[in-house]
Amino acid sequence: MGEEENIEEQSEEQSANIEEKDQNTASADNLRVLENIDVKLTVEVGSAELKIKELLRLNEGSVIELDRLAGDPLDILINGTMIAKGEVVMVGERFGIRFVEIVDPQKRIESVK
Repeated sequence: MGEEENIEEQSEEQSANIEEKDQNTASADNLRVLENIDVKLTVEVGSAELKIKELLRLNEGSVIELDRLAGDPLDILINGTMIAKGEVVMVGERFGIRFVEIVDPQKRIESVK
């Protein structure tokens, strides 16, 4: 009987391995589908509240004070959800953003709910 039990155990292990591989393949396929979805990345420098009359008085050269201090990290948002904080860098002749702090994934999920 020992040999039959050993063969049965091996068969169960092989079945478990095949199921695990199938799940991993399905997960990889699902991830590939998600990889092609476009998202919008936004970098928020700061914000301010204005009255309509203040808005109407704006013209070239007007300055509005924002709620953030110079040098503070900027908010990095994906589809309106903050995922990180970062700082502006130059990439050739264009602006870029360096990630300096990633928001905890659990907090990101909570902010979407």
